[in-house]
Amino acid sequence: SAPHCYVNKQLLDVRVLKGEPAELSCTVSKHEVTGTWFKDGLKLTNMDGVLFEKEGLVHKLIINKVEDIHAGKYRFEGGDIKTEASIFVEDPPQVDKVLLKNLTSVPTVAKAGQKVKIKIPFEGRLPIRATWRKDRTELVDDARIRVDKTETFTMLSISSSERKDCGDYQVRLKNDSGVLEINLKLVVIDKPQPPAGPIKIVESSANDITIQWKPPKDDGGKPVQRYIVERQQVGKNDWVTLGETPRSCTTFTTNKVEQDTSYYFRVRAVNAEGTSDALESDEVKAVGKASPGAPDPPEIVSASRDTITICWKAPRKTGNSRIVGYIVQKRKKGTMTWLPVNNVPIADKKLKMTNLKKGLQYEFRVAAVNAAGIGDASEPSQPVFLWDSMKSPGRVQDLKVSSSDSTSVTLTWKRPEAKDGSDVKGYEVEMRSSNSLNWTKCNNLPIEMTTYTVKGLQAKEIYFLRVRALNDSGPGEAAELEACIEAAPPVVSPRLLIDDTVKSFLVIKAGNTIRVNIPFEASPDPVVTWLKDGFPLSNRAKINTKDGTTQLLIAAAEFADSGTYTVELQNGLGKRETFTFQVQITDIPQSPGPIQLEENVPNTVTVTWEPSPSEKWESNLYYTVLKRESQKGLWHVVGDLIYTNKFTFTKLIPGRDYYFRVVAKNSLGASDPSETVQPWSIRKPKAEFQVKPQKYRGVNQNQPPRFLVPLKPHVVTTGSECHMSCAVGGHPPPKITWYKDSRDLSNDPTYFCTNDFGVCSLVVLGVTKHDEGEYMVEATNDSGRAFSKAFLTIKGIS
Repeated sequence: SAPHCYVNKQLLDVRVLKGEPAELSCTVSKHEVTGTWFKDGLKLTNMDGVLFEKEGLVHKLIINKVEDIHAGKYRFEGGDIKTEASIFVEDPPQVDKVLLKNLTSVPTVAKAGQKVKIKIPFEGRLPIRATWRKDRTELVDDARIRVDKTETFTMLSISSSERKDCGDYQVRLKNDSGVLEINLKLVVIDKPQPPAGPIKIVESSANDITIQWKPPKDDGGKPVQRYIVERQQVGKNDWVTLGETPRSCTTFTTNKVEQDTSYYFRVRAVNAEGTSDALESDEVKAVGKASPGAPDPPEIVSASRDTITICWKAPRKTGNSRIVGYIVQKRKKGTMTWLPVNNVPIADKKLKMTNLKKGLQYEFRVAAVNAAGIGDASEPSQPVFLWDSMKSPGRVQDLKVSSSDSTSVTLTWKRPEAKDGSDVKGYEVEMRSSNSLNWTKCNNLPIEMTTYTVKGLQAKEIYFLRVRALNDSGPGEAAELEACIEAAPPVVSPRLLIDDTVKSFLVIKAGNTIRVNIPFEASPDPVVTWLKDGFPLSNRAKINTKDGTTQLLIAAAEFADSGTYTVELQNGLGKRETFTFQVQITDIPQSPGPIQLEENVPNTVTVTWEPSPSEKWESNLYYTVLKRESQKGLWHVVGDLIYTNKFTFTKLIPGRDYYFRVVAKNSLGASDPSETVQPWSIRKPKAEFQVKPQKYRGVNQNQPPRFLVPLKPHVVTTGSECHMSCAVGGHPPPKITWYKDSRDLSNDPTYFCTNDFGVCSLVVLGVTKHDEGEYMVEATNDSGRAFSKAFLTIKGIS
């Protein structure tokens, strides 16, 4: 028989924008296949805009311009072959390209108070959701602003625009085919705000007043062109325009004032949109000029053989205008005539003078200058000589050793007496060993302080040290002493002093402080390194190492701080010592998630709940289940020490309403409860069926013990608590006995056993290596016996 025809290339799904061309094609293995096209199960014969082509082995369906009607599932069949694919027509939101370019490239400009309407027509498959945002916040309708949306356009309307409407706007158009985001800018222009105040009075005199202000905080969107300055005499109503200043000038001086008359001034800013409201000054009085008071006597800064330098302070009374400079005068001591040192006022409050005669004693005085003229002169300075600076400074005083160790000596001293040279510029320190006569300088630059540490000395050596004062003429007379260097302390390898105060396992409540002190001994001081889980500590961890103790401090513990911490000591010889400890961050658990109730077994209810989020960080978390039988009844525990998220309650009475709550617990306490809202109840059986069960009650009532939840193996760390639990069923309720390695634990006080409604628990407090072994729980009643075993492994702390 002839070989079968098959499809070499299947039809493939096509996604195409509405209005664009689309093509489906497949390739078959035989030329003679003619084939038929189907759409959505219906045979296609002719369809507007749809062409069928065959080119050799290739069969094509071509759509010149796709419309919504062309979307669907297409199938090609020929002989014993079949292949199908879908055309998905995408019609995302679109906006006219010219309008889009205008909106995004040119800001919309409006004058304050005008109506603003920005209309954006769009096309695309409905429904289209349109949202407007300004500065990333979605716009909502209010008294001024409204957003309209129809099936063909969206429009933003502002009834009366304000400056605060300026900003970047984003229009988002979205349908099931896509999203179009349009970014546009709105500019609202207005007159400027008033100039920024307050108006400062720069100068006030009998003839003129100078005022100053700051530019407006908001220029209204148009640059400020000028300022208008007006004046009003106190007691009169009229404002007089004094003049204008350009935008770059924010000071104005007027001479249209009368002495001892008070005025108000106001300033307005002007831009192309109009004139701002006015900024007004406080009351200003035009007063007669007053010259400055006398400064304090000038002080002598320094004196040498050819220069004297003096300085002074501004007078306390400056007059009613600012000080522009100072005039300095000199006289020979014992004469009455004062001669000017400078004819032009100097702005600085310090002056160095050189044209003075040697051997003479001079006095100086200073007067301040303002717009009113030269003020009163100061009292004379202390008399001062031009002296010969070639005199060397005197000997430093009280040279001594303040501290020393095996490699260094610290020296301290006092300045030479004033009569031995007050112009000390610094000090130099020199040293020599007892077996050398050559002195070596310890410092390259003069030392400004009166203390210095000489380093790099040999232990058990004797050194001679000397200090000289320096001035412009050179070093003064040396002060000398002898120092004996201590022997180097013995090398002590790093050793961590771990005792009972250093815990190897810490449980810290979240938010509390982690503070760990690790004592050690080492000589010389070791390099101390702290790591957490093998990596450097976070920036929140502070390390302080001193006096043989290194401390880890974290002010407020977070769950991320749980882990293994290592402290490492290392000295220069490569000796190393480490200590590792565990930190567990815990907290009162968070509530369990929602509760679900199901009747998987007749006359029982299985309570399941979403885990508490605290399970992620709390390894010893367990649950307690409580129930009550009316909306206001008392809660009773029906299950405790539950390590799963499921509990089955068996003692339901038909016809009663039950409410359940679940609480998460750990060693710190209990979470808030998660509760059922609707009551759970089992309908009472109908009367006609109540007789039959009576016959079998005696038969079905007794049940041998069986384990609903068996014991699980446990691995716990030395020193922690171990909770082992299981669930047992049976009637009458079985007697529970616990065994360890076949030894009855009933009378052993180190184990705590509970049996709450069939949930049997064994608690081992502070486990040790002796608690490791096989544990068995045995359940017995008149109908039989059952047991469950599990192994407890104790892990030492590394």
